[in-house]
Amino acid sequence: MLTIAATASRVGRSPATVRRWIREGRVRAQRVGTTQLIEDADVRAIEDELHPMAELPDEWKTGDDGSLAPNWIAALHRTRIGR
Repeated sequence: MLTIAATASRVGRSPATVRRWIREGRVRAQRVGTTQLIEDADVRAIEDELHPMAELPDEWKTGDDGSLAPNWIAALHRTRIGR
């Protein structure tokens, strides 16, 4: 679970933008006391939307174990911002 500030830092947007996304229903948040927390999976969904990956050949879309290929573009973005 990430705070609004941590989410904003991770996706490269301002906390005000993340709060707007919550109000608009674009991002789900849970209130814990006075703090709003966002699930890591929801933050990854935002990253996937902000940093879309190029279309992959069908054989690259799943790994040998059958799992879906990660969004390498979003993963690269995370490494560049130190996350």
